[in-house]
Amino acid sequence: MPPVTPPSSTAAAAQPADRAASQDAFTRLMGLVSEDLEAVNRLIAERMASEHAPRIPEVTRHLVEAGGKRLRPILTLASARMAGYDGHDHVKLAATVEFIHTATLLHDDVVDESEKRRGRPTANLLWDNKSSVLVGDYLFARSFQLMIEAGSLRVLDILANASAVIAEGEVLQLATANDLGTGEAAYLQMIHGKTAALFAAATEVGGVIAGAPEAQVQALKTYGTALGMAFQIVDDVLDYGGASANLGKNTGDDFREGKVTLPVLLAVEAAPDEAARAFWKRVIEKRDQRDGDLAQALALMAQADALTGAETRARAYAAEAREALAAFPASPLRGALEGVVEFVVARLN
Repeated sequence: MPPVTPPSSTAAAAQPADRAASQDAFTRLMGLVSEDLEAVNRLIAERMASEHAPRIPEVTRHLVEAGGKRLRPILTLASARMAGYDGHDHVKLAATVEFIHTATLLHDDVVDESEKRRGRPTANLLWDNKSSVLVGDYLFARSFQLMIEAGSLRVLDILANASAVIAEGEVLQLATANDLGTGEAAYLQMIHGKTAALFAAATEVGGVIAGAPEAQVQALKTYGTALGMAFQIVDDVLDYGGASANLGKNTGDDFREGKVTLPVLLAVEAAPDEAARAFWKRVIEKRDQRDGDLAQALALMAQADALTGAETRARAYAAEAREALAAFPASPLRGALEGVVEFVVARLN
């Protein structure tokens, strides 16, 4: 996994996006690839079937049909079309991306012992951990079948590497769990693996399958990486400042699990005294949490401007994503992809 370099702080000067306008931009993007997306959904339904193990489609359907926005496969479809692709293999690649994403969610919920995903009980809660892990493995296998069908060794290399990096990021998260000695660089490396790597692969393969010039392929990879980094930082901020309904999980879940996210790191770094440092050590490293601790954590974050600092970093990555799209001529698809950046950061408003 290569080192992750934070974007220039000057890029963070972009103004906050209007949430309604950004939602409209995402809706426009879905409309531009609607026929392709319908084909992806049909392919997903076809390939998640199993003649001999009915639990596989049961578990998969529970998560796939839980109301996710299909952001990652949409990015593949839009990237390919923006780069001039007029074939059909991008549908297979978009389904591949969604299968990889769904498999990682199934595994993540087992590792995190989660009970809620997109507002619904997790598969491991409804069935069991073994079913979630094995169905996730099945989806990974299906994703590799689809990669091969696309007939591009470079695409296979990109998506296979992304799968390895995702697993690496998850292991890094385990290794740094409850460790306040985790630095910001390690945190950025971890979220690059667990989130941004798949965003990057989703957009990069769109350019590759379209036969786009290398400069445009790399611009799409940069766009996906920066968008994914912003997406995960925003999620980490919202765990301390967003409504549960917007997240599909309970606000404060990261805190209760002792996760070392960017808001925590910034608050610990700016801890005003030994008592504050001792508080963070107790609740995060020792997982000794009591009534009122979440409120105290929020107070310390406010005192340290930790949420604002994390938001600033997210907006800097968002600006980097927008700038990468300058490699393409103006078009409705480019405008909609720019709007997706606003859609991601507008959740902070």
